[in-house]
Amino acid sequence: MTTTTLEAPPRTPPVETVTPGAAPISLPLADLFAARQRLKGAIALTPCSESIALSEITGCELFCKREYLHRTGSFKERGARNALALLLEAGGPGQGMIAASAGNHALGLAWHGRSLGVPVTVVMPRYAPLVKVATCRRLGANVILKGNTFDEAKAHADQLAAEKGLAYIHPFDNLNVIAGQGTLALEILDQVPDLDAVLVPIGGGGLAAGVVTVLRTLKPGVTIIGVEPENAASFGAAVAAGKAVEITPSYTLADGLSVAKTGERPLALAREGLDEIVTVREDAIALAILRLAELEKAVVEGAGAVPLAALLGDALPQLKGKRVVIPLTGGNIDPLAHSRVIEKGLATDGRICRLNLLISDRPGGLAQLSAILAEAGANVTEIVHNRTFAGPDLSSVHVLCTVETRDREHIAEIKQRLALEGVRLSAA
Repeated sequence: MTTTTLEAPPRTPPVETVTPGAAPISLPLADLFAARQRLKGAIALTPCSESIALSEITGCELFCKREYLHRTGSFKERGARNALALLLEAGGPGQGMIAASAGNHALGLAWHGRSLGVPVTVVMPRYAPLVKVATCRRLGANVILKGNTFDEAKAHADQLAAEKGLAYIHPFDNLNVIAGQGTLALEILDQVPDLDAVLVPIGGGGLAAGVVTVLRTLKPGVTIIGVEPENAASFGAAVAAGKAVEITPSYTLADGLSVAKTGERPLALAREGLDEIVTVREDAIALAILRLAELEKAVVEGAGAVPLAALLGDALPQLKGKRVVIPLTGGNIDPLAHSRVIEKGLATDGRICRLNLLISDRPGGLAQLSAILAEAGANVTEIVHNRTFAGPDLSSVHVLCTVETRDREHIAEIKQRLALEGVRLSAA
């Protein structure tokens, strides 16, 4: 595979800290090349390697851009560093800087703010993952937990910025941040120059805007597909409405993509350049996290797993046999949450099954059930034996049994064998 390095004359863009809609929405490609120069030596050059295992199960020639390998575990370092560096070039951030973030933008600002000597305050929603909150504080940022949503956190950050004279850096609706995120696409073109498609996670839309800006100019034939969680599809709602609109997100494993309103700048830059926007369900996200842990030995958060979730769900058959890049955008998931997600993924995959059963309440009834399950090749991990709620038949007892299985076909075999042995499935 040949590698081509793309270069362009650098241009210093204006520093942007204004509120959405206050500046013309345009992003020259030269700004992204300048951002790449600005980031050299400051962030990691993450690999974009082919995954043989994921290629086999998706039917694509699949390449993973491993953005979870950044120092703070996310691609958000790109935009954070670029915006902070431009603030310093323009004369400094005054009393310091502030941002609202669900986590990864805050981490990027905390790390690079410390590196550049810029005091950083981040306002995070109360639901922000504990690992992100703790890491921000360890990196020296002043962390304030406020509100239950990103927008409530942002309102408080706006108030503090006005009161204390702090420069505000928006996590996605800021051209300097978008330019930094777009350097990811420049690296992809260096690493996989003959790619056919790229799947981009979309929340506020900053990454999608940067990727579209690069690829539609330098490689216009590439298919660009945006992927959103079904429970927080703000970008798709904005495209349908023709403008940024507010939605009410539900809980999603892809917490980094959960915003009530997509950015005006990202929407203007990306909506015409995306070939398609698809949504993925929560069980598909959990399964993608499991696949990445199991097959790639990669700990990836929900927001970073949504592109793979779209491919695992067969929603994109047109990509079979194509060279496809998925950016694994972050790995900041709480260990306990990761454990629960893995179990959910195993259940989705048919490798954990819970059986509601009614068995005979006589000596040896439970032993007989254990023998049947053992003969069927099911490994019992948990069992609850209950007489009180087994119904009116006093000769029966209710058993809730969790077993490890091979796949869904194996589950069907187990249920068939239980039925043949006279063990009843309970509706309770």
